[in-house]
Amino acid sequence: MKKPSGTRSDEPEQSLVDISTIDQLAKIASKYDLSEVEIDLGEVRVRLARERVPVVPAVAVPAAAAPVAAASFTFPSQTAGAAEPAEADHGDAAVKSPMVGTAYLRPSPEAKPFVEVGEIVKAGDKLLLVEAMKTFNDIVAHRGGKIVSILVSDGSPVEYGQPLVVIE
Repeated sequence: MKKPSGTRSDEPEQSLVDISTIDQLAKIASKYDLSEVEIDLGEVRVRLARERVPVVPAVAVPAAAAPVAAASFTFPSQTAGAAEPAEADHGDAAVKSPMVGTAYLRPSPEAKPFVEVGEIVKAGDKLLLVEAMKTFNDIVAHRGGKIVSILVSDGSPVEYGQPLVVIE
């Protein structure tokens, strides 16, 4: 590319670049969908960049062919604490989830659970983990007592305020 045809003045060399050349480069970048254009003219260097936004295609969801009976669905939280319904109000005895995430009853898949039903715990003992945004958060006992029920299963999703464990 040839040097810009501008008149010299007492201004710094960076302002000697012809604006119309930069405008033409921008049009080229737009026309050919370039992410950047860089031109080196000796002491003067011009770089144009444009961040592209990925296009996510819309996905059509097909309509359900036939309604399915609600009784055929079971959630992990409903089967984990079979002795008590998931919606039961446990009052102060329940340890509730402080966030939305995924509950883990053990530190790793091959390890034994942090606690089991019937075990005696003290205030501050680790009961389980709730993973949210790739961060594992310790859920601890708010008081001492006996683990009466574990209301979630390992790897199940939990909601904010959902009872996780009952201590009496």
